Amino acid sequence: MAKPETPWVIFGPREAVAFKEQTAALSAAGGRVYEVQARDLVDGAAVCDAFARAVGYPRSFGWNWDALVDRLYDLGDALTGGVGIVMVVRGADALLGADHLKLFMTMLCIGADRANSEVDPDGNVRDEPVVIEHFVFLLDEVRAEEFTAGIEDPDLVVRMEGEFLTVALDLDVWRPKGVGRPKVS
Repeated sequence: MAKPETPWVIFGPREAVAFKEQTAALSAAGGRVYEVQARDLVDGAAVCDAFARAVGYPRSFGWNWDALVDRLYDLGDALTGGVGIVMVVRGADALLGADHLKLFMTMLCIGADRANSEVDPDGNVRDEPVVIEHFVFLLDEVRAEEFTAGIEDPDLVVRMEGEFLTVALDLDVWRPKGVGRPKVS
């Protein structure tokens, strides 16, 4: 989580040492760790509200999925410490079976992919530095693999890696034939 590398979203047990070590490494490098409670993420509007309150989005925030993606892509140094963020979702068990879960994961992956990329969606090198951005969903009792069916989508790569469920954009779908990858001059 202290690097701009996939996966962007990770589900796992709240006591996982890897989560604690990696969020501590990002914090030590100057990054920020924000927290929200899954019980506050009941639908798209609630997700936007919880993220806005946790991170301190401006009043001009659009309060919809597209605005969330745009804001995740365009986080400034004040919010990221110039390094990056990890958004920790506590009590993520509450999201199992949520109607908006697949869309929520897709939007997080799109925002994080853009923030973690050296190029914009058109393949042009970005003017601003890469911002590390990851989302960690801490589970209390539910096993991570129980979320697989609710997240699987052709746009996403969803896999089990040990006790963790990882989610990222499928770049063969999102960036076919080099679209959105660095242009060679």
